[in-house]
Amino acid sequence: MKAVVFAYHEVGARCLQALLDGGVDVQLVITHTDDPNERIWFTSVAELAAKAGIPVITPDSASEPDVQQRIVAIAPDYIFSFYYRQMIPMSVLNLAKIAPLNMHGSLLPKYRGRVPINWAVLHGETVTGATLHVMAEKPDAGDIVAQQAVAIGPHETAGEVFASVTAAAAQTLSGALPQLLKGIVPRSPNNLAEGSYFGGRKPEDGRIHWQQTAQQVYNLIRAVAPPYPGAFSDLGNLRITVNAARPLDTPFDLSPGIYRLNDKAIGVCGDKMAVELTEFLVDGAPGTLGLLPEAPATH
Repeated sequence: MKAVVFAYHEVGARCLQALLDGGVDVQLVITHTDDPNERIWFTSVAELAAKAGIPVITPDSASEPDVQQRIVAIAPDYIFSFYYRQMIPMSVLNLAKIAPLNMHGSLLPKYRGRVPINWAVLHGETVTGATLHVMAEKPDAGDIVAQQAVAIGPHETAGEVFASVTAAAAQTLSGALPQLLKGIVPRSPNNLAEGSYFGGRKPEDGRIHWQQTAQQVYNLIRAVAPPYPGAFSDLGNLRITVNAARPLDTPFDLSPGIYRLNDKAIGVCGDKMAVELTEFLVDGAPGTLGLLPEAPATH
């Protein structure tokens, strides 16, 4: 079976390796040039493909005529997309003789769209997963081929969940390959009414709103903890970035905000519950308790 692969990020690398291990003839890999402004903490798809002797291209757009011409010349049985960051036009997807397939980091139809793992942790979900599905004109809307669930622990960060979903993605693909190699594409309905679409997240979306409940604040901190940029709050002219926290089980009769209390940094929330800031930065440097306002005495 001949394939063309659009891929990036850790899921892209793991799934590309799964194809190679499964005996798929990958004839072209299309990936992205790394953004110098982005922290690159994941495996390079380009390097993996190069080591395997597979031609690699990094076009600005999947719509470029040269991309389509190269795929036409290959006449692939499958086109795969693994965490490729652009929509691939139907004119390209239709070049797959059997099917164009995408790996998505949720249990479709839930959390369609961008950064599904971060959104799932933010919303306090207890389960997510990986779904291999047929690509359609709308994102994450095609029939489901295979999927595997992944539990989300109550204190897991999005980065930790991402590692589990990455492993599940590779396993899901490997499990589907025996049938795919026979030209059989299992299909189950992707009932869109049972899920929702989510867009990308912007840096400002990491701002902590202390008026929310402690559980909501804690979920945000978990959702954007490193390797993501971290949740943040402004304290006067200082930017406090919270990389790790833990919920406290004692209520505090204090206004919402950040305080120094004894030997702890705490964030009091709108429901009077709080989180302890166990790892935080002040203007990008490791934070110290002395920089935080002392909690006023309560009576």
